[in-house]
Amino acid sequence: MLRSVLIAALAALFVSSVSAGALASSNAEHPKELKWSHGGPFGTFDRASVQRGLHVYRETCSGCHGLKYIAFRNLLEIGLSEDQAKIIAAEYTVKDGPNDEGEMFERPGKLFDYMPAPFANDKAARASNNGALPPDLSLIVKARKGGENYIYSILTGYMEPPADVTLAEGMAYNPYFPNHQIAMAPPIDDQTVEYVDGTENSKEQIARDVVSFLAWTAEPTLEARKRLGVKVMLYLFVLTLVLYGVKRKVWAKMH
Repeated sequence: MLRSVLIAALAALFVSSVSAGALASSNAEHPKELKWSHGGPFGTFDRASVQRGLHVYRETCSGCHGLKYIAFRNLLEIGLSEDQAKIIAAEYTVKDGPNDEGEMFERPGKLFDYMPAPFANDKAARASNNGALPPDLSLIVKARKGGENYIYSILTGYMEPPADVTLAEGMAYNPYFPNHQIAMAPPIDDQTVEYVDGTENSKEQIARDVVSFLAWTAEPTLEARKRLGVKVMLYLFVLTLVLYGVKRKVWAKMH
């Protein structure tokens, strides 16, 4: 557990550093500033929001974007029961094999399977999206400068272009995206999805929920890392007190 948490932290730091440099010269507007329940040293994921975000992802994002680092069993970590996770997994088709005849075959997904990509390969993805390659969303929050705020701003920032702006074919105007032209059409709006728990399904709420979910996919070990950090700090504090006491006792004898 400790090793996986440390590896995740280092990977997140590396990806964030690379993305920050890549977007440093961007002319995009600064992302909106929001507070997230999982932010700060003691923050935790809002399980209800993350579960709603999973629903949004499956309804609006999964047709183009994959989650290749997330297995169906990982959904248990956001509060889904084993039966609920099994039902979701079974709705996907997974290629397996070879069988006894040496042939590959397809079967319903199981808990140990990873979420299948929506396209067979990158060329198929580009062919279905006017040449644009939809990125995998597993680490998207860590891979973009601004993290959650950037993704939220993109999702809620679509608007009509100014009069002096001519959009390229197939592009949409979004001031939060570099150069303000983005190949992805607006993916959400008010009432894009229906929430079974009665939560208001405004565009802003839908965006917040799916971003919360993507923040979890980018770092499922976030809460474990924070708990470990607190324990380390407490250990160092106690160790400091002990060493200070030893120092006073040793030097008292010398005087």
